[in-house]
Amino acid sequence: MPRIALISALLTALTLPGISPVAVAQDTRTTAQENTVQQLSNQEIIALTYEGKDSSENAINLQRYLADDVVWTEAAGFPYAGTYVGFSNIAKVFQQLESEWTDYRFTVEGYVASGDKVMAYGTYSGTFNKTGKAFRARVSHLWTLKDQKIIGFEQFVDSQPVNDAMQP
Repeated sequence: MPRIALISALLTALTLPGISPVAVAQDTRTTAQENTVQQLSNQEIIALTYEGKDSSENAINLQRYLADDVVWTEAAGFPYAGTYVGFSNIAKVFQQLESEWTDYRFTVEGYVASGDKVMAYGTYSGTFNKTGKAFRARVSHLWTLKDQKIIGFEQFVDSQPVNDAMQP
């Protein structure tokens, strides 16, 4: 699913008047889904954040499985490099991606899972709005889970193509 659509869905969840983002995620569950959730592997949980029926579902799944104190690290050298703690801080990264890029996405090619770690790998692509330059860059995301909650995310990316697209 396109990452920009995930970003839009996350922002929508953040801005619904009178409804917290967590309430949005909880309101979408059914009893059958709750029973299924308890049986998911770590890889299945991470796949839900990329491969839902639409980007809104991906965003809800991401938020549903994030621990309150999740640590999210964007790679050194990447334009949004840094470590962000908690959903509201992570959402700021998504806001930047949405406002600065067109069709920014992560195309997942596969997963590797071992214990509490899941690696999703594939390709980023998009066009930087200020320059009109497109890019493609290899990337992997390393997720750490505990008790079916995402407690860590670390991005590994070839940042050069991204940075090149941002230069006039």
